[in-house]
Amino acid sequence: MFRVRRRPFGAAVALAVCAAAVLTSGASGPAAAAGSDTQVAARQTPDEPSLTGSAKLKRRPGDDVHFSFNAHGFADKARGTFYVSHHMGKDWGGYFKGRIDCLLTGGPVAVATGVVTESHFKAAPGLPQVGDLKGKRFGFTVLDDGRKGDRLGYSWALDGLPEKSVGPCQGSAPFETLEKGDFTVRHWMPSRETGAGAEATKATKG
Repeated sequence: MFRVRRRPFGAAVALAVCAAAVLTSGASGPAAAAGSDTQVAARQTPDEPSLTGSAKLKRRPGDDVHFSFNAHGFADKARGTFYVSHHMGKDWGGYFKGRIDCLLTGGPVAVATGVVTESHFKAAPGLPQVGDLKGKRFGFTVLDDGRKGDRLGYSWALDGLPEKSVGPCQGSAPFETLEKGDFTVRHWMPSRETGAGAEATKATKG
C-alpha cells in the first residue's frame, strides 16, 4: 500500500495501496475513523507498555495515508485497536481496522501486530484492487522521536498489497515520515529476575 516513493506513479500506487489499507473515504480523519472501537480499546495500567496516537504520512499531494493506534499491554497480552486508511485522489481508497494482539517496546520504539476485523476499499479503473483483508495479521513499528519527528513502518512494505500475515510482534524498520500528527510510545518491560534471584533481591532490599 504505501511503499517507497521512487517508483513510477502506477507502481507507487500499488505500493501505497498496500501501506495502510486506509481510513474510510467518508471519515473525517484517523482519530474519528478509529471511532468507538479505539475508545473502548483498553484501560492502561501503571506497569505496561503502550502505543497511542494518530498521524498522516508525508506523501505527494492526493496520496493520503493515515494510521491510528490505541494499544496497551505486554507481548501477547496486549489489547486495543488499530486503524489504517489510504486514498489516491477522489476515486480510489479505503480502510482496514482491527484488534491489537501483540505489543513490545524498546525505549522510544514500539512494535505491534493486529488482526484485521473489518476492511473496505473502493475500486477504480487502472488502480489496484484490494481484496478482503479480514483475518490477516499485520505488523507496525513506530519510532516516537519527539521534536525530531516520529517515524512509522509496516510489515507489508516489501510485499506490495498487504496480503501476507506475519507472526506476533513482527514489523519493519520505521522508514516513513509524518506530515502531521503524533505517536506516543510508553516503554515498559517486566523484570528479568525470577525465582530465587528475585527473592534474593527482595531480601537485600528489605
